[in-house]
Order: sequence, then C-alpha cells, then structure tokens
Amino acid sequence: MRELTALPKQNDLGFFEIRLESIGGLGANLAGKMLAEAGVVGSGFNGVSFSSYGSEKKGSPVKAHIRFCDLSTNIRDTTPVERPHIVGIFHENLSKTVNVVSGIYEDSVVLVNSTKTPEELKEKMKLLGGTIAVVDATGISLEENNRVNMAMLGGLFRLCTFLDFEHMKGIIRKSLEKKYPQAVDPALRTFQRGYDEVQFRTFELPEGTAMPEPTRWDIPALGYMTQPLGGMITNPGNSVLKDLSISRQGMMPHFDEEKCIHCAACDTACPDFCFVWDELPDKKGRPQMFLQGIDYQYCKGCLKCVVACPTEALASERETDGYGEQHRVAHRFNWAN
Repeated sequence: MRELTALPKQNDLGFFEIRLESIGGLGANLAGKMLAEAGVVGSGFNGVSFSSYGSEKKGSPVKAHIRFCDLSTNIRDTTPVERPHIVGIFHENLSKTVNVVSGIYEDSVVLVNSTKTPEELKEKMKLLGGTIAVVDATGISLEENNRVNMAMLGGLFRLCTFLDFEHMKGIIRKSLEKKYPQAVDPALRTFQRGYDEVQFRTFELPEGTAMPEPTRWDIPALGYMTQPLGGMITNPGNSVLKDLSISRQGMMPHFDEEKCIHCAACDTACPDFCFVWDELPDKKGRPQMFLQGIDYQYCKGCLKCVVACPTEALASERETDGYGEQHRVAHRFNWAN
C-alpha cells in the first residue's frame, strides 16, 4: 500500500462521492466495484460500492454508486449518491431519458463516453457549469477488442488523482488472468488509453445563477396525492414514442439497398420491428413489399438482422454521431396506402 493521499473534496459527512450512469451490458457495476477496491486496498481509504437497476438485461438504465472517506470516518450510508463530485456517463444518449447530471456541484467533473466536443455535450446535457471530461471509450474498446468499462475506468482514474494507477492494473490482471488470460493485455491497453485520451473543458457558472437541486430518480411521477381524478391514464404505453437508441453499444446495422432481395429474413429476426416496408409494383407490375430502410429510433443494435441477412445487404458498422438521425426512415408506415 502506498502512502495515504488526502481526498481532494468531501461533503458534510466526510465523503467523496462518485456516480456512474450506464446501461446494462456496459459493465458499470463491475467498474464501480473495481474502483472501490482500488481505493480501499490500494490507497487505504474507507470505501463502499453498490448499484441500483431495474430489470437485469442489456439496455436498461444502471447506476453505480461509490463513496470514499478517510479512515477516521465510518461509512454507515448506502443511500444513492445524489450529490456526486464525479459522474461517469457510460452512454451519452442516456441524457435523453435520464437526468445524468442531477445534483452535481459547480466544480464537479462529468466524464462522458462520446466523440462529441465538450461544448456539444454541455448543450445536450443542459449543464450550467462544471468540468466536462470526454473520452471515446466505445471507440477504444472496439479497437482493442475489449470492454467499454475498462476505458471508462482509465478515464475515472485520470480524475481520481488520489488513487494508485499502478495498483489498478494489478486488480485488472488479478480479475481476469485465471478465467480469461487472453483478455488481460487488451484490458490493460484499453485502461491505459482511457487514462491517456481524456480531454477536459471547464465551464464557469454564469454570474447570478446556481446549480439546480438534485432530483430524486426513484420517486414515481404519480402517487395517491398526484393521481388524476378517476384514475385517468395520461400517458398510455405505446411503441411510437419509445426510443431504443440508448441500448446500442457502439455498433448498428447499415443497409445497402442495392444488395437487398427483400426476402424479409431481417424483419423476421428483428425483435423490435425496426424495418420499414412499402407496397410497390415489381418488374411485372404485381404488388410486392419492398424494404425501404431501418428506423433507428427503434433499433437497439442487437445485430440479429446482420446475422440473418443472406445477401450481406446488412452490415455491422460503428455508430457515429448523428448516423441514426441522418439515415432514419421518416415515416413508420405508409399511411397513404
């Protein structure tokens, strides 16, 4: 164990708090546990890590919470982290449905897995002030054939200067070498690149404004005091308003119309009815259904359609900024017919 380093910031209870915002399948829960282990075993702090999530499936929102404190302070609090000093956002599109920057201080650091600029992310997340750190964790993990959480861990260690970087490498090696020895070197490279490739930009809080108060994520919108009269359902469940883009993990299907034979094998395999069809005459004038493209609002990137396609009209490609919006089919159905 190295000589103990003081925590850079602490709240009224003596805690330095970190919150990880993610989706199921990106490894935020494991990243939180490894981060806490590095702080407790490697740097000599008291620490705790725990997660909160709904259904255990890929694409569902996940929050991991980590607390550190000096050895003189006991941790008796396992409530969710509402005022984090650091927020790690594993998927930038979570900001569409989750207030990922809830409760941050004006000097908090928000680490985002993205290829966007800090200025673009500030506007997207409606951030008033603070420091935005950006790392392309998805791109790094794809290039190194590893996991997003290793790149994000590297970025988090860049922010947590009180943690021992070399000790974390030992934790990664210990966690993988017995069951997955072939994954050790890619994981270490991914971790190192995440540490090295973080970019920062600090935004001063405008004069006369204050950071918003934290919002409770676990309180239902409707209760016995707020339920509409007569039990009216004001927002019925439907498939038109859903947006599955936050479930994608870096790859998505690309449609090549010239190779398509309109066999519908992709539509049969798709679990979310992403493919848009239109009835048009064939070469002999007979009506036939022709594939028009993919509505990426409904695509969660499972890539089952790529496997099912017999002509390679669908290929797996890296998702880039705005790709889904630019190539999205405008209308779910051809209502004129």
